[in-house]
Amino acid sequence: MVDKEHLPQHVGIIMDGNGRWAKKRGLPRTEGHRRGAEVFRTISTYASDIGVPYLTFYAFSTENWKRPQQEIDVIMDLFRDFLHEAEQRQAENETRRFCFRFIGDLSVLPEDIRALADWMEKHNPENGRTTVNVAVNYGGRSELTHAFRTLLSRVQSGELTEPDVTEDAIAQALYTAGQPDPDLIIRPSGEYRLSNFLTWQSAYSEFWFSDILWPDFTTADFDRALEDFARRSRRFGGI
Repeated sequence: MVDKEHLPQHVGIIMDGNGRWAKKRGLPRTEGHRRGAEVFRTISTYASDIGVPYLTFYAFSTENWKRPQQEIDVIMDLFRDFLHEAEQRQAENETRRFCFRFIGDLSVLPEDIRALADWMEKHNPENGRTTVNVAVNYGGRSELTHAFRTLLSRVQSGELTEPDVTEDAIAQALYTAGQPDPDLIIRPSGEYRLSNFLTWQSAYSEFWFSDILWPDFTTADFDRALEDFARRSRRFGGI
């Protein structure tokens, strides 16, 4: 049973292992991404149902452009499918009070994807219960660079002074402005690193790692991560 009194307010998930999952089965890497997209839908819905208010899924990093073009094209098509499906299920999303946010530099994405993402954000319910951040063309260092440039521009224009550039000001210049930092970050697939994910926001995050490849990740695995989180003592530098 999940300890709902100690649920994290914000869970970050690095969806890793799609390619290896496919390779183990003699399938193209693209099939791993298709299966991974299904797991994304399952976990986001389940997390909302049990009361997690914020989720951030690492879908496509700034480094992922180095992959083969065919694989990139399939990932973009899956993103399109997700956006079209969400558009068609708008009434259901409103009933569930899902809010979708897309974080990262979307300016380099295909125009139709940008338009769909913009439409979805504009049609989010006013009183959302669960915010789902989808990180696309996202990198933690890129996000910080963007935030610093934004603040520098505001200082140069006279809107801010140098003492105004505080930790809170930086946090408000990030893509996740107005949201709590992630309490828990989950990374399946046997890797033990952040990979440029939520670099600023993860300063006091708890981490949960497993050898499970993302396409095999289940709601039971998510429960185990939450149970482990509930047992931890978070002191934030105190005693």
